[in-house]
Amino acid sequence: MAFHKKYNTPAGWFVLFLTFSSLLSCSSNKLYNSKIEGKKISITSDYKDDTQIEAFIAPYRNHINKDLDSVLAYCPETLDKSQGKWQTSIGNLLADVTFEKADKLLQQRENKHLDVCLLNHGGIRAIIPKGDVTTRTAYEIMPFENSLIVAALKGTEIKEIAQYLIAGKKPHPLSGMQVYIDSNNNIKNITVKGQPVVDSQTYYVATSDYLYNGGDNMNFFKKSTATYDMDYKLRNLLIDYFKETDTLPVITTQRIITE
Repeated sequence: MAFHKKYNTPAGWFVLFLTFSSLLSCSSNKLYNSKIEGKKISITSDYKDDTQIEAFIAPYRNHINKDLDSVLAYCPETLDKSQGKWQTSIGNLLADVTFEKADKLLQQRENKHLDVCLLNHGGIRAIIPKGDVTTRTAYEIMPFENSLIVAALKGTEIKEIAQYLIAGKKPHPLSGMQVYIDSNNNIKNITVKGQPVVDSQTYYVATSDYLYNGGDNMNFFKKSTATYDMDYKLRNLLIDYFKETDTLPVITTQRIITE
């Protein structure tokens, strides 16, 4: 039986007005909606900015922009998820950073070490351009409120992860795990931290709550024997890393290796 442990938009293109019509029931004195009507009103140049509202929100906007645009680190070259077949420089960075942070937290809270980190290619929503790295950079890369989860999986599920990666043919961010394939994409060997995977052994895998809950059809996480909610947004994890780092590394090590 698995257990779960927890530790402590842009503006739209139109406005939709709904009108509710209610009917009073004499017998029960309860209100029931009998009809919902909607009308789309397009936002065009005919609607001018309200200067009073703009003046009111300007100080708040300026304060937020100052925080978002503060320089935290430097990136020596553009990191892009579209450049790479089985792994990308930005995916490697995100996976390795998440692995490092998750491992420290897991050791502090549970006296356990992390074995693998698996994120998703689709969750990377922007590049890291060459030049200054800011807080805004982290929000652009990870606009979602995804949190860090550590799941305990058996070696059999680690092998399912390998099969999922090869079948999907997407460079999902991966760290701590190596999958060796032949020229026909047949899996030849799987290692975790350089050691062969043992079916009965428990491995601790860091991921997002979205993937843990079955996102991107990563259903192997449903077989976890234990779960640790680290109460740490992946975006905040990335921002913390940027604050600690002068120059981002360009990581090109292979995680899926063709022999």
